[in-house]
Amino acid sequence: MKKYFVTGIGTDVGKTVISAILTEALEADYWKPIQAGDLNQSDSITVKGLVSNVNSVFHTEAYQLTQPMSPHAAAEIDNIEIDVAAIELPQTNNNLIVEGAGGLMVPLNDKMLIIDLVKALNIEVVLVSQNYLGSINHTILSIEALKSRGIKVAGIIFNGASNSVSEKYILDYSGLPCLGRIKQHDQVNKQVILSYKKEFENV
Repeated sequence: MKKYFVTGIGTDVGKTVISAILTEALEADYWKPIQAGDLNQSDSITVKGLVSNVNSVFHTEAYQLTQPMSPHAAAEIDNIEIDVAAIELPQTNNNLIVEGAGGLMVPLNDKMLIIDLVKALNIEVVLVSQNYLGSINHTILSIEALKSRGIKVAGIIFNGASNSVSEKYILDYSGLPCLGRIKQHDQVNKQVILSYKKEFENV
């Protein structure tokens, strides 16, 4: 079974849309370990609303935090501490898509970051990149951080407006494969997610 941790080079680069596409394409289960804020319209609820297949199971978050901010700060407001060692992958015989919160260096508590959770879960990473001024730097820094911790990276998915020069540099420098590209969409719905199924079903 395929298990991927979907992370991004920063916040709002399209992790949730990519997670929905991969969940649909692989008819995988979906799990977001930590949700910070928007509990009435969480990423789990969003992805569930975008997925059409009936095989995907949506697993409950390990931590549901009430404030839309960095998990360590949101947890402090909620008077809890995130225990990375207590977060375990859901038991499933299906493919599994795990969605992170923000980028790799987002803090979970005083000592642990999202990247430490990825390492602890021992799961392969799909890195979401988006083209903007500085994105080459952010993408390569993310890759270097993953490699330095011995975390396997399946490849990169580029989301949004294409920039062939930036994308070629990132791929050539990192040696990682491009798993696919997502176009810029004014609105994302089930039909948009389904339109990528064939492209990503063998990821």
